[in-house]
Amino acid sequence: MNIWNFTGNLGNTAEQRMTAGGDSVVSFSVAVKSGYGDKAQTTWANCAMFGKRGEAVLKYLTKGQLVGVSGEATLRKYTRKDGVEGVSLDVRVNDLTLLGGKADKPEQAVEQKPAQTVKAAFDDFDDAPF
Repeated sequence: MNIWNFTGNLGNTAEQRMTAGGDSVVSFSVAVKSGYGDKAQTTWANCAMFGKRGEAVLKYLTKGQLVGVSGEATLRKYTRKDGVEGVSLDVRVNDLTLLGGKADKPEQAVEQKPAQTVKAAFDDFDDAPF
């Protein structure tokens, strides 16, 4: 079983795009901190949520938002235009919990609620696939 559970802060506000087949994909990156002191490090996870689930939480996924994520992780090798090779940690999100945080600007602020209340609010979406 390939499931990775982690918490971290969004590096930027989430973005939505459509696939060639017309499906919605909400993408965001999460900074996952580990260690402490001189041994502290940050790992960036590139996350993707598909369909109505991603659309339902898009407005809450702002830069700095603390989230809990559970999903399938894969490592993807790539080569930059300058020829340097790298590795990307990609996560297909199965479960997302909004844990708090603050918006960049007051006019973008979303009322923060405890994680249990935010999750319960999604029960209003009768056609959501979760």
